[in-house]
Amino acid sequence: MSDESSSTSSSQLVEDFEGEPDEEVDSDGGKNQTGQRGPTALSGFASLRAVIRIKQKYQAMKLRRQEMAHSLAAAGSLAGAPGRTSPKIFTFEVPAFPSVPQKKKRRRKRRVLFPNGGPRKTMPKQERSRAMYCLYLLFAIVFVQVYNAIENLDDHVLRYDLEGLEKTLRREVFGQQGAVEGLVHHLKDYLSTYVHNKPLVVSVHGPSGVGKSHLGRLLAGHFRSVVGDTLVLQYYVLHHCPQEAEAMQCARNLSSLISEMVEKAEEEEKIPLFIFDEAEHMHVEILDVLLQLVASKQSNEYLNAIYLFLSNLGHTHITKHMLQNSSSISSGRHGNLVKELTPILRNTLEKHHPLWTEADILPLGLLEKGHVMECFLEEITREGFYPDHSNIERLAGEIEYYPVVAGREYSQSGCKQVVAKVNLL
Repeated sequence: MSDESSSTSSSQLVEDFEGEPDEEVDSDGGKNQTGQRGPTALSGFASLRAVIRIKQKYQAMKLRRQEMAHSLAAAGSLAGAPGRTSPKIFTFEVPAFPSVPQKKKRRRKRRVLFPNGGPRKTMPKQERSRAMYCLYLLFAIVFVQVYNAIENLDDHVLRYDLEGLEKTLRREVFGQQGAVEGLVHHLKDYLSTYVHNKPLVVSVHGPSGVGKSHLGRLLAGHFRSVVGDTLVLQYYVLHHCPQEAEAMQCARNLSSLISEMVEKAEEEEKIPLFIFDEAEHMHVEILDVLLQLVASKQSNEYLNAIYLFLSNLGHTHITKHMLQNSSSISSGRHGNLVKELTPILRNTLEKHHPLWTEADILPLGLLEKGHVMECFLEEITREGFYPDHSNIERLAGEIEYYPVVAGREYSQSGCKQVVAKVNLL
């Protein structure tokens, strides 16, 4: 049925119902004449009113739907979307609007259940490689070796008691704190391990009386108490080889003596000490033999050893440098003094012999008057005299000094004459 046929039938029905009440109402005695038609007319009038209300609601709904269709069509024409038409037949269906896509729920994977009676399937296990156990064992071995090496280093350093040596040198070597610090640093660095690729060669230089021989005697006494008398050699050239004609034979004897001491030290796992005092008087043949022993890199025989050379070579450069720079030298610049003098001395010493190209150079500076007084106090106390300060000043004044520079008096002979003057008391 179309909308037009339904609208005409409903309009005819409304007109029929509208005409009947007018006739009944206009007749004056309609209700009273027929008493049976009163309830029928009321029920018909109520149904008529219901039909009218339905028609009005339908027309209003139809109008609204047409307006919505026109508005959607206009919007679609502007946006390029297809127009929307209203259905010709009135239905109570909900208009289809574009629905928002919903997210799909992930389905949980169901566990595979196997029957109790049948064979149960298991996932294959990933086996560890046996090489991993070998790798763990290798790590453990390396860790143990490193730990033992560290422990051995500590034991090796403690064996030589370098802290006690440093305290002794600071207490008994006056005015040479920079050289003492440099020497102890070289010894600590070298003695921290037993395996070396070259021997330790240290060359101490300075003017007469500044404490070179005294430093050598202190080192020899300390190492004798640590490694034994047989592994310490004090070589005085003027005593062991005074004649130049015997220089070749002295060189052979020295080479064989060093070889015996090094072999014995290797057996005892110790490091020997060789001290060469008054090295400025050493013959060329002896220096050549020592250069072969020091610079030998092919054999592992002479690598674990300490060589100490004491000489006054380059003392003029040291004296000149200190007198010219005395105003900038203070008690806290001993390390800087060593750094300033080392390159100057190295150029001179390498011209003297190539042996000093393999050595670490430590210069000793001039001693001031206060240092000389400390030397007198030490010697007087050792001899058993009363340490009278006025007497010490008198003895120190009898020594010759350089002209005063920047308020400093440097001794020309250092503490060389101290022992002789104390013996005259």
